[in-house]
Amino acid sequence: MTAQISRRTMLKIAGAAAGAAGAGTAVAAAPASAASGVFAHPGMLHTQADLARMAAKVKAGAQPYTAGFAKLTANRHAQSTWTANPQATVYRGSGTPENYATLYNDIHAAYQNALRWHITGHTAHADTARDILNAWSAKLTRLDGSADRFLASGLYGYQFANAAELIRGHGGFELARFQKMMLNVFHPLSEDFLANHNGAYISNYWANWDLTNIASVLAIGILCDDRTKVDRAVAYFKHGAGMGSIKNAIPVVYSDGLAEWAEAGRDQGHALLGVGLMGTICEMAWNQGIDLYGYDDSRFLKGAQYVAKWSLGADVPYTPYTRKKGAPGIWSGTETASAAAAVDPAMARPIWAMIANHYTKRRGLDAQYLTRIAARFAPEGGGGDYGPNSGGYDQLGFGTLAFTRGRATTAGTTASPTPSTTGSDASGSGVASAAPSSSASPLGGRSGDLAATGSSDLPAWTAATGVAALAGGLLLLRRRGQARRDSGQ
Repeated sequence: MTAQISRRTMLKIAGAAAGAAGAGTAVAAAPASAASGVFAHPGMLHTQADLARMAAKVKAGAQPYTAGFAKLTANRHAQSTWTANPQATVYRGSGTPENYATLYNDIHAAYQNALRWHITGHTAHADTARDILNAWSAKLTRLDGSADRFLASGLYGYQFANAAELIRGHGGFELARFQKMMLNVFHPLSEDFLANHNGAYISNYWANWDLTNIASVLAIGILCDDRTKVDRAVAYFKHGAGMGSIKNAIPVVYSDGLAEWAEAGRDQGHALLGVGLMGTICEMAWNQGIDLYGYDDSRFLKGAQYVAKWSLGADVPYTPYTRKKGAPGIWSGTETASAAAAVDPAMARPIWAMIANHYTKRRGLDAQYLTRIAARFAPEGGGGDYGPNSGGYDQLGFGTLAFTRGRATTAGTTASPTPSTTGSDASGSGVASAAPSSSASPLGGRSGDLAATGSSDLPAWTAATGVAALAGGLLLLRRRGQARRDSGQ
């Protein structure tokens, strides 16, 4: 692995100068770190300014916000009638009584109801989100299963924390008990994976395994106001030994300003997942004053542009990538990816709006492939809109609603927000988006090694189509005093 990364580093250096020009010339100032100040709440995927923007734009009937909001209200998880089904132990992986679908469905119901509450002010949705989270924190004590338990700690850890962050000030929410559950049930597994990788060779697990758990540690750190955990997640993102640190996930920068996503040699579905997870990490860090989007000359921008171009069906270069698999004393082998895998341009995950809006609107950079692919799949839905199995719930989604924004002023492009403020403009954009494709594509994936990520559970999924009608006259902005009470404590 070390030799492989070193060779890629040399290639990166050779193309770095031209790559910087291809990505744009804006240079972000060093932001304030959450480690040096208080935490902003809400301050994960959404700030209070983000939530106010969504509410104002939906109330005004502005597009594409109303189309994005229609996707939310049409989702069965976003209904205030949802009832939680908490479990004491959640299992993910073969050979166990798998019940993790119960968990991810409840998480997405909590998140969607919480988001709907912030937009409409209807407290029934906040109450539903609160009741779901309270029910789980009163019962869940363990995550178990095969190696896939580490996927559960990562994916559901960051998602659970984001749902809780949205209602942390709502009456009756047992925040302290929920924080205890996150610290005792989710964090130990996420930290153990980053430290020990399930006893396997460091390169056995593809980038997504690290990225899920980086996201979880970061989100739990923010939720619990724990600077050590936030710093741990940020340090691993930058310098971690595993495949998920940014220079291992994106090992080669080319002279055209694109950068190879290592998992593009595996399959399209997992590469899309990785881009979505890295974007989630960058967005949560940004909202705490930490600029990972711009780290290493905006390396993530170059990698996301590469995956967007490839996923649109265009040719991209690929430097052969060899990784060692297995575990010491058990078995070992190698696997080489020689070219970027085949793609289906209709394959969709709700990941692009957040990333495209950051680079083109907050930063004012040119990102033509991100812009095109975000428009192609707008309006983005969420959990439940991209297939019934776990792969359809890997992202919280609704990016068209949540992340569409107007272009920032020149001053606004220079730095991420400090932890005590928000980094989002409230203006938004009224640009209409293209309709998505409706054809289905398999996510791919293989079984048979330690890093087989539940390939039997990776669905063929369909880009969401159609927009449900909005009920006129029912959208109300929350009163200003209510907003202050609920904006974070």
